[in-house]
Amino acid sequence: MRANPFLLAIALCLALSACQPSETRTTSRLPPSTPSDADLLARGEYLVRTTGCNDCHTPGYAESGGTTDKAGWLVGSPMGFHGPWGTTYPSNLRLRMQQLTEAQWLEYSANLRTRPMMPDFAVRAMTEEDRRAIYRFIHSLGAAGQPAPDALPPGQTPPAPYFGLVLPTPPADAPAAH
Repeated sequence: MRANPFLLAIALCLALSACQPSETRTTSRLPPSTPSDADLLARGEYLVRTTGCNDCHTPGYAESGGTTDKAGWLVGSPMGFHGPWGTTYPSNLRLRMQQLTEAQWLEYSANLRTRPMMPDFAVRAMTEEDRRAIYRFIHSLGAAGQPAPDALPPGQTPPAPYFGLVLPTPPADAPAAH
């Protein structure tokens, strides 16, 4: 009696599938994992702490060595940054995030172009998931504080307090740049 090739193929497939570790079969059927809301909030807080957001957007944060109470985080600052571009002020991110949906923030932050001193290039370089985490964390803090002062144009001296950034001028006898 000759063996049926179709039945042999089925038997071979069943035998080979039984040889695979059960973790492989189980894992291959699971949907890709996505961060939970708690994970996103924790990631957002971590990013805000470590990427320098608080250094400018939270009054007294750097001076306190990072010990400012979270209730005062990201409310903007009256400390201006004055230079050839004029004077800019760190915005109140807590108010700003209440005005934006998550989708609006993701679009805005992916294309962020601001004036100095904000390192917009760093925000644009973040992954969408990191920018989402930052949004969720800041949004969860709720609205607080007042809007930051409006930016001032070049040539206008700001009221104190401000950091003055002056570009060096080359000496009169320096060779011209080519």
